[in-house]
Amino acid sequence: MNFEQELKNFKKFKENYLFKQKEIEIIEGIAYCEGIALIDEEGKELGDSEKWINVGYKLKGPYAKIYSNLFPYKFIFRGKELHCIENFFQGIKFKDKELQDIVLSYSGLNSNYIKAATNYDWKKTGIVYWQGQKINRFSKEYDDIVDELYISAIQNPLYRNALKICNKDIIHVMGETEKEKTTFTRYEFEKELNCLKDFLKEE
Repeated sequence: MNFEQELKNFKKFKENYLFKQKEIEIIEGIAYCEGIALIDEEGKELGDSEKWINVGYKLKGPYAKIYSNLFPYKFIFRGKELHCIENFFQGIKFKDKELQDIVLSYSGLNSNYIKAATNYDWKKTGIVYWQGQKINRFSKEYDDIVDELYISAIQNPLYRNALKICNKDIIHVMGETEKEKTTFTRYEFEKELNCLKDFLKEE
């Protein structure tokens, strides 16, 4: 199947995808998801459990790391080689195309930290940029480019297979919840990955 057809199929699948975000309950100062504490006996944040995978690049558990946007899966997006998915979400905070291209070449945590190098604050305008093109962060156009990003990412066979074999629900507790504060909220991330993994199971 070619890329354009897969993107079209995914969009149709997503339109009918029923996603309900898992609730996080705080009991005596400890966060729980479906009755399981999000920290282990040593007080470290837990990435994997028998019911879910809590994605986080620095969390305990191998699956928490490989589903992170920071994991170094290389892929091509709109003619640009990205070294991880996070390249996109940090790169769009740069108006300047040349600076954005540099961000796209970074990997993992470095692409996350480099956001400090821009003097453009997208939060004031709600506008992000892709190669000089303005995109309203709160628009359908933005949602569409994110879908295109992830379908591009799953062209990497390792990332594709990692999602395909996932048999647990994916959560991302550390994520921001408000669109005004982040280029990808906890809800958006969880829906995208859970939808992707279920989409791939139909192969």
